[in-house]
Amino acid sequence: MGFIELFLLAVGLSMDAFAVSVCKGLAMRRITIQKASIVGLWFGGFQALMPLVGYFLGVQFQDKITAIDHWIAFILLGIIGINMVREALSGDCENTSDSLDVKTMFVLAVATSIDALAVGITFAFLQVEIIPAVSFIGVTTFILSAAGVKIGNVFGTKYKAKAELAGGVILILLGIKILVEHLGIL
Repeated sequence: MGFIELFLLAVGLSMDAFAVSVCKGLAMRRITIQKASIVGLWFGGFQALMPLVGYFLGVQFQDKITAIDHWIAFILLGIIGINMVREALSGDCENTSDSLDVKTMFVLAVATSIDALAVGITFAFLQVEIIPAVSFIGVTTFILSAAGVKIGNVFGTKYKAKAELAGGVILILLGIKILVEHLGIL
């Protein structure tokens, strides 16, 4: 997986966290660098952790399903992307509060990074160098989530649905690209 694909994947995965961050920013009266950093650390940390866990799960089964790994990557990325597009079209902030307590942030971080677990499984099949990949995903999500808090506070939910829609489309297209390359069409 090249740098451009990894960048697009990182942006696509971070769009759920970005959308929730926008909602957090909308709920906050006053934004500080500390609050934006807390949100970024939770989301970026879990977006880095979950593909790492998925990678180690995928490595356990890699030799058994190498012949269909491209189909698995295509299906997982497609399902994740379609779900993100569906969520974007529903367009709500689901009663997000401004709370940054551990329980609230843990639940949100896990919920926004479940798709990254599935991507980690595909990383194992595609033999991606995992440490640089998860580090890049984590940093990208941190930056976009911290920015999302500020954007939400300033602009409201104007960009939430567009970000989720773009993220979903990116993941679907990456899944198609992986499948087409492995089938020898490209």
